[in-house]
Amino acid sequence: MAQNYKKDFNGQNIFVGIDVHLKTWSVSIALPSGYLKTHTQKASAKELFEHLNKNYPNGTYHVVYESGFSGFSTYYEFMELGVDCIVVHAADVPTTQKEKVTKSDPVDSRKLARSLMSGELEGIYVHSKESLDDRALIRHRTTLLKLMGGTKSRIKHLLYNNGVSYPDEFSQKSKHWNRRFISWLQHDVQLLSDTRVTLDLLIEELLYFRARILDVNRKIRVLANTDKYRRQYENLISIPGIGAIISMCLLTEIDDISRFSNQRQFASFLGIVPVMKASGDDCYVGEKTFRGNKALGPKIIEAAWITIKHDGELAAKFGQLCLRGMKRNKAIVRIARKLSNRIFSILKNDKEYICR
Repeated sequence: MAQNYKKDFNGQNIFVGIDVHLKTWSVSIALPSGYLKTHTQKASAKELFEHLNKNYPNGTYHVVYESGFSGFSTYYEFMELGVDCIVVHAADVPTTQKEKVTKSDPVDSRKLARSLMSGELEGIYVHSKESLDDRALIRHRTTLLKLMGGTKSRIKHLLYNNGVSYPDEFSQKSKHWNRRFISWLQHDVQLLSDTRVTLDLLIEELLYFRARILDVNRKIRVLANTDKYRRQYENLISIPGIGAIISMCLLTEIDDISRFSNQRQFASFLGIVPVMKASGDDCYVGEKTFRGNKALGPKIIEAAWITIKHDGELAAKFGQLCLRGMKRNKAIVRIARKLSNRIFSILKNDKEYICR
């Protein structure tokens, strides 16, 4: 008489680690019993879900993958399928020396599955779908500024190579790139050759980027005036040193301020908490960690330079730090931390900043 060996994983946790690539995934499936199986499949959350249902029916599935080029689309797909999923920072995954020297896709996926099963992984924050395009708009502006900066550098390099001298009215760098300066580039600059095709192309490129940035700025102002952002935006710009762009950058990158329970967590997110290394009697404390939001951290430092010109309290603190022998670029990081505390308080309490 044939026996029924139908598999049933009801009530059991199934841990899945995925090494994500564009076309294929390396998938490792681990069970608390010690069972571990790895396979390669098409990059598809639906296909993996069907595989789990077929081979581990009625189990409770837990999926993890590292943040990277694919963003959060995979996360959203799993969540829509009812599968618990977290996204982790690659640097936070426990790794042995052997795994470092024998790195491969199956090794990485097995490492993720085992770490998830042992409870060693903590997922990063995943933005709501509704906020992704808002954040992308602000980041696109930053990209355009970098591209325009590169074009400006190429124009100046071309002028230098051709021995072009600046008129007296443009002797100061602060007067470069205004309308008169661009008009001078367009009509008065003479290069060594009879033609100036490259210069004209670069000027055209510069004007294109300026037009695109102005267009993005208009869209950001419209976004700031929507019901979703208006109140928090007005609260933030009440802080000396925090302007329109930084305010919207903060709001779109943070998404939900309630995910931070205290000021230190928020400063850590910005990347302006000190790095510390201690071993025995030796202890090193640096000014700023390399971790943190790369879109926000530098902007908060920039804002701090403006703040000390308009806020007496922080200006005095900056002066005290410098008098103690601290270099200005280190002192400003301390000011940025105090500024981050103000930002956190304003967003948490939903109130405008009142200068003392």
